[in-house]
Amino acid sequence: MEYEKKLEEIRSVLGKELCIRGLELGAIRLNAKQPFLWASGYRMPIYNDNRTFLRDPQSRKRIAAAFEAVLSILNISPQWIAGTATAGIPHAATLADAMALPMCYVRSGSKGHGLQKAVEGLGRESSFHQDQVVLIEDLISTGGSSINAVEALRDAGAQVPCCLAIFSYGLDKAEDAFSQLDPPCRVIPIILYDDLIALAVELGYIEPQEEHALRAWRADPFGWGEAHGFPKET
Repeated sequence: MEYEKKLEEIRSVLGKELCIRGLELGAIRLNAKQPFLWASGYRMPIYNDNRTFLRDPQSRKRIAAAFEAVLSILNISPQWIAGTATAGIPHAATLADAMALPMCYVRSGSKGHGLQKAVEGLGRESSFHQDQVVLIEDLISTGGSSINAVEALRDAGAQVPCCLAIFSYGLDKAEDAFSQLDPPCRVIPIILYDDLIALAVELGYIEPQEEHALRAWRADPFGWGEAHGFPKET
């Protein structure tokens, strides 16, 4: 399929550059021996903080270039770019500037005062009037917050054909959540988990014996800690 081939080219060039830079900056950290404590209480062998990319102007430009390239191969010409609060906002702004488009952002929840908006930046009418909006997310984990953002945009009258992300853990839970949206919303990350692990081994960021543990995590992320001696913390 031509689309898949072109997407793979984007990931093999811009995605690889961003993956390498993410490892260098510490935006992506891997440690199967001393796993990271996530907010959920689970110990996980990976931690992703794409906000670290903000310190690097070239990385910001490459992220926007990758997103714009994906929109080109999808033949999507949006009227708006939306970012999720807060981590998706700066990357949405960079992309919107590159494409000379209006930009807005989606709160994690509606304000409890004033106009009680969930979407900021729409203006007086608070409606997209069926404009096409592309959602920018920094990270896809279980997909819950991204799904909420898509639904908030649609509630405000937007068509949301896709959600673009810098990185995805590739969890089945996220894929299932997006597949249940009606109408569909495609989620397209620039960096894939399996590509990250292969590159981390190649560059020496993890030892070869850690690769198995990291791939096992991908298969059972919420059972991985218990199986490796790291029970969930409450």
